Amino acid sequence: MEQYKILIRPLLSEKTTDIRETLNKYTFKVAKNANKIEIAKAIENIFTVKVIDVRTSTVRGKLRRIRYRKYGKTPDWKKAIVTLKKGDSIKVFEGA
Repeated sequence: MEQYKILIRPLLSEKTTDIRETLNKYTFKVAKNANKIEIAKAIENIFTVKVIDVRTSTVRGKLRRIRYRKYGKTPDWKKAIVTLKKGDSIKVFEGA
């Protein structure tokens, strides 16, 4: 799998900003079929940092009302929380 197709986008929220600043962990939305090794290699090659640990979780989509009594569902997606070596940082998050 191509490295740029593994990482879909960074996740930015209050919680992810807090763990980024205190624990040096960065959060990404990744491809559903990517494994931890592929995610770590992609981050190391794209951002030139050293990855220590990768934690993944599959986030279930939510039920949404479409019209009247009809319901639809947003798609499931995969989240990766990546721990970097002390002193390393990713500039994409720092500029946001």
